[in-house]
Amino acid sequence: MIRGRPRSLRSRLVWGVTLLAAAAVLTAQTIGFLVLHSWLLNRVDQQLSEFVLPGRAFADPADPPVRPAPGSVTLPSDFRVTFYDASGQERGTLGRGTKPGPDLPRSTDEIGLTRGREAAVPAESGGGRWRALWKDGFDGTSYVVALPLDTVEGAMSKLLALNAVVLAVAVVGLITVGRWVVRLGLLPLTRMEHTAQDIPAGDLSLRLSDTDPRTETGRLGTVLNDMLDRLQQALRQREFSEDRLRRFVADAGHELRTPLTSIRGFAELALRHPDRPAAQRREADEQVAKNADRMNLLVDDLLLLAKLDREPEYRTGPVDLLSLAADAVSAAAVRDAGDHRVTLSPLDGTTDDSELDVVETVGDAHRLLQVVTNLLSNALVHTPPGTRVDVRVGTTRAGAAAGADRPGRTGAAPSLDEGTPVCVIEVADQGPGLPPEEAERIFERFYRVDPSRSRDHGGGGLGLAIASAIAQGHGGRLELDTAPGRGCAFRLVLPFADT
Repeated sequence: MIRGRPRSLRSRLVWGVTLLAAAAVLTAQTIGFLVLHSWLLNRVDQQLSEFVLPGRAFADPADPPVRPAPGSVTLPSDFRVTFYDASGQERGTLGRGTKPGPDLPRSTDEIGLTRGREAAVPAESGGGRWRALWKDGFDGTSYVVALPLDTVEGAMSKLLALNAVVLAVAVVGLITVGRWVVRLGLLPLTRMEHTAQDIPAGDLSLRLSDTDPRTETGRLGTVLNDMLDRLQQALRQREFSEDRLRRFVADAGHELRTPLTSIRGFAELALRHPDRPAAQRREADEQVAKNADRMNLLVDDLLLLAKLDREPEYRTGPVDLLSLAADAVSAAAVRDAGDHRVTLSPLDGTTDDSELDVVETVGDAHRLLQVVTNLLSNALVHTPPGTRVDVRVGTTRAGAAAGADRPGRTGAAPSLDEGTPVCVIEVADQGPGLPPEEAERIFERFYRVDPSRSRDHGGGGLGLAIASAIAQGHGGRLELDTAPGRGCAFRLVLPFADT
């Protein structure tokens, strides 16, 4: 089957409205035509029923029914009367005119009319018609009175012609005005179409201007603008993720290439000079082992990050953050050998050890200890010897001391809802601090504040990224308050354990 060409919305609206309006006009004209025709016909029937002949019209059957007096004036009348005697034979007619009279039979046996009921009969000649009524006379006589229907039919013909002209004018006007009205009504959709055609060209900042919530097109424009905003945001996130992935792969390759280059260099040196002194061979072996350990640690960190990103597995149980912080401080004191002053105090800043209370949360104690150890290690490594490092433990509400962004505070995860009860472990130092541009990137993978710093002291730049991922996995976040000359305060914020 061959299908016709689909019509546009504009054409369907114009033709649909035109057909409906034309049907309404035609219906109104038909009803008016029928009502007027019925009224005119009833008017003729009323005249026929009210027509009464005087008694002298039936006085002498031998005489003509009506004999005008000499010199009398006959008034014009459209009535035609045909008389029938008692035997049913035609006796004569009354009425004159230029119009052909009704075609009535000579005998009532063939008249085809019902007494007292009006009916239409043809004219004697031509195409005219008469409205006739058969009535009873005196002494068994009868007569048929008739009126011509040419006036009714003429009026109906003129009305029919006028209705045809009105219908044609109405249809043409509806098509013309309808096209203009529909084009005006669809103008917002046309603008949307032009805007949508420009968006694939690469300009994702374009938005639809028709967003009036009182109209259908306005609501559609609002929905499309929201969709475009989400699409643009998704594309930006995709570009950011792709850039981050490329940067991550490049940084990982760079970090792995350094120890591999060292291992390869010492291996080639050993192959080319097998007769080197034992001290040089021992030094080369130590460097190979050192770089292999560094590469092993880097690979372990990468695998851990991949695991945390994919499906992190945490042991769930009650964790005493005060005991956890105390263990991290004790381990740091042994490693640092007294070059820094490390203290453990409540979160409110008091120095009385008796104010330390048990702070419990739910999570993986091993992973949380890894976070605190990493924060404390960073503070000891990146601050001058003798710098004071304070480890504070306590509870508060998000928005007071933790969980809400403010100038100078950064975090890799979204802020917690203000007023949420939280547990906090804060590691604050009195070192040189960080400028805002470096603090913004401190939780990025492979980011190091000082790229030229020796890898023997700086690590691969994955520690804070791992710590942030662990914090997010526990429903919390890792944040930093810092400013140049004011030190750094890393804060592990975790949900408060429900009791």
